[in-house]
Amino acid sequence: MSTKKQQQEESEILAGEMCPFCHEKKLVLMDMKKEIPFFGALFIFSMDCSGCGYHKADIEAEKQGEPSKYTIELSSEEDMKIRVVKSSFATVKIPHVGDITPGPSSNGYVTNVEGVLNRMVKQLEIIRDNAEEEEESRKKAKNMIKKLHKVIWGQEKQKLIIEDPTGNSAIISDKAIKEKLKVTKKIEE
Repeated sequence: MSTKKQQQEESEILAGEMCPFCHEKKLVLMDMKKEIPFFGALFIFSMDCSGCGYHKADIEAEKQGEPSKYTIELSSEEDMKIRVVKSSFATVKIPHVGDITPGPSSNGYVTNVEGVLNRMVKQLEIIRDNAEEEEESRKKAKNMIKKLHKVIWGQEKQKLIIEDPTGNSAIISDKAIKEKLKVTKKIEE
C-alpha cells in the first residue's frame, strides 16, 4: 500500500546513462512528481553528469496554466521564505538590479525568494570578479550585490517579478499579485 506522502512524491531515477556531452556513462536522469501546497502537482525533471558536471533541470505543472506574471514587494526578512516555482521558460526580473532570462541552458526549479536572490548574487559575483570586465561594470555589480544582501536581511524593499509564457511558474504568497502575461511570440517546446 502506498501512503499519501508516496503518492505526492513519486520519482524514477536512472543512473549510468550515456552523457550527451562527455559520452561517459555517468549521467543520472531523475523524474519526480511533487505536490506543492497552494500550487498543485509538479513534474520535476533533471539530468546530472558526474563526469563532466553537465546539469539540466525543468519543471512542468500537471495542470497547464495561462501565461502569467507574478509581482511581489519584498519588505522583510520573513519574505525570503516565500516559495517560488520557476520553469525554464520563465524570466525573473529584479528591477534596477537585473534579469535572469530563459535560454538553452536555463533551468527550472523550486526554491524560495532567498534562493532566487542568491542566484542573482552569484551572477553578479561573476561580473564583479572578472578582471576582463570594465571597472565601471565591476563596481556596479559590487553595489548590486550589497543591495541584494540588504534585501535578503530585510533592510531594503525590492520588487521581484516572474513572467512565464507557459504558466508553469508562481510566487506562492498572498502578497504576490498575479496577472495575465501578454505573450508576443509562441514558445517552441
